[in-house]
Amino acid sequence: MESVKLDDSDIRILRRIAGDGRISVQALGDAVGLSPTPVARRLKRLEEAGVITGYAALIDEAALGFETSVFVSVKLDKQIDDALSTFEGAIAAFPEVVDCWLMTGNRDYLMRVVVRNMADFEKFLVGRLTRVQGVASIESSIPLRRVKSAGARTP
Repeated sequence: MESVKLDDSDIRILRRIAGDGRISVQALGDAVGLSPTPVARRLKRLEEAGVITGYAALIDEAALGFETSVFVSVKLDKQIDDALSTFEGAIAAFPEVVDCWLMTGNRDYLMRVVVRNMADFEKFLVGRLTRVQGVASIESSIPLRRVKSAGARTP
């Protein structure tokens, strides 16, 4: 993907909306030193260029009762396209998996699994993840606390 050229105003806009995606165009303009019309044009250009991919609410998982996050590394028995597709299709259907990345290195995938407690994680691990075709090994790590959460990196 080719990088989009951004000027200082674009960068100020991105930094501001990264912290408050619900900010009005008027308030955004006031915050970055532009009038609403140029801000709206810049937002539209950034959306069309794929820099801004959407707007979402940040949800506190613990407030919903999902108090346990587990990072799970998975190694497949084969690293061919069919095996990757099979695994990715299965993972897409698991609501417990909130993030999943195809990795380099000694593991094929890294996932963040969110559940209510360790008993629910055990049910997910034993009852679902280990039954996915092609899974050769699994390694889990339990985070003690989140040190940083930036959402997305901005220039």
